[in-house]
Amino acid sequence: MRVKQSMLAAVLCLSSVGLVQAKSHHITLSEPTMAGSTLLPAGNYTVKLDGTNAVLLNVDKDKTYTAPVKVESEAKKFDQTAVLTGTSGGESRIQAIEIGGSHTKLQFDQ
Repeated sequence: MRVKQSMLAAVLCLSSVGLVQAKSHHITLSEPTMAGSTLLPAGNYTVKLDGTNAVLLNVDKDKTYTAPVKVESEAKKFDQTAVLTGTSGGESRIQAIEIGGSHTKLQFDQ
């Protein structure tokens, strides 16, 4: 029974990652923000997952940025896509993006 539950959890995690890869999600940055070592100008973005990289397309400037992420699966499903930010060295930094409608969280390097 325990093996079946573990297998089911693994399948659900992999399927949620597949959903994130297939669909883009919209975020807005109100100020220039670091995503790992990449500086993103303020603006509207679509976010897609490509393996272990977040691909962020600035829809205002039609420019693509890529940043490595750690894909995590949380216990609760996120209601909406949310950007978690913090400040380090006077710069705004993306810590994570929670993908709405999934259990997936994209964790950025600091």
